[in-house]
Amino acid sequence: MSDLSPVDRVAERVLDIYRGWGRDTPHSERRRDWDNLFINPSTEERLERFSIESVPAAWVRPRKNTENGALLYVHGGGFQVGSITSHAELAARICDQTGMPTLIIDYCLAPESQFPEALDDTLAAYHFLLEQGFDHSRIGLIGDSAGANLILGAVLSILQNSENAPGALALLSPWTDMQLRGASYETRADVDPIHQRSLLERTAAAYLGKHDPADPIVSPLNASLEGFPPTLIQVGDRETVLSDAEDFAHRLSEHGVECEFQNWPNMIHVFQQFPEDLVEAREAVANIADFIKTKLGEAK
Repeated sequence: MSDLSPVDRVAERVLDIYRGWGRDTPHSERRRDWDNLFINPSTEERLERFSIESVPAAWVRPRKNTENGALLYVHGGGFQVGSITSHAELAARICDQTGMPTLIIDYCLAPESQFPEALDDTLAAYHFLLEQGFDHSRIGLIGDSAGANLILGAVLSILQNSENAPGALALLSPWTDMQLRGASYETRADVDPIHQRSLLERTAAAYLGKHDPADPIVSPLNASLEGFPPTLIQVGDRETVLSDAEDFAHRLSEHGVECEFQNWPNMIHVFQQFPEDLVEAREAVANIADFIKTKLGEAK
């Protein structure tokens, strides 16, 4: 692997996990493998674990609390893997750079749990922050991949119920179209080392069950987006979900929503999870923190 670029070395580590899974690999083993890929013992020690009703949760506190607000991080993993453990390091870096306490949750995973259970858990976490006294305008929601999908579904539900929306969103490699209509499923198929249409089709089916993939709550690309908060979108240029990100950014602009779109050359799906390996990941996390602090700061 010595002749590979840093991003391709990272991709190989992910692919090594995938290659170890067969059709009969238990979900518990897949989830353990995924956690082990990202776990950072020093970050684990910072976690304050508890439950929001039946939803496992954890606070990570900033090393220096400089801002009056809070963040909710919703992890990705195709609705089937991922956890507080797998995403604690990324959430902690954003936490420290924003100076805001960050809540992470273990929402219900597919296929044992299907739509709308994970969405309900995400909404419960947002309502918990409100109950803790944080003003909605001082709450930022951050999510990657499937977690970004859950954040978008949550905001749509909040707006449909005439509740107050959060102050800002940051979406990392967001999955916005369960119908998989984006051009990049074809144009990036040869350069995305991790995700192909067939995998995402199976992933969507496991999460949705019999639910209609065209429903805007699971395919927010189909939604009316008036009233959405300022949104940052980051995506790697090698991703098959590139169109999901690009098309959603265009939809936000069409609805008059402030959106900052960042396409990172040569980067892969949720590259931000590899800050020790990729300078681009460190720069992207800094951009996330700057965006969140700026937009929530405007609400003071």
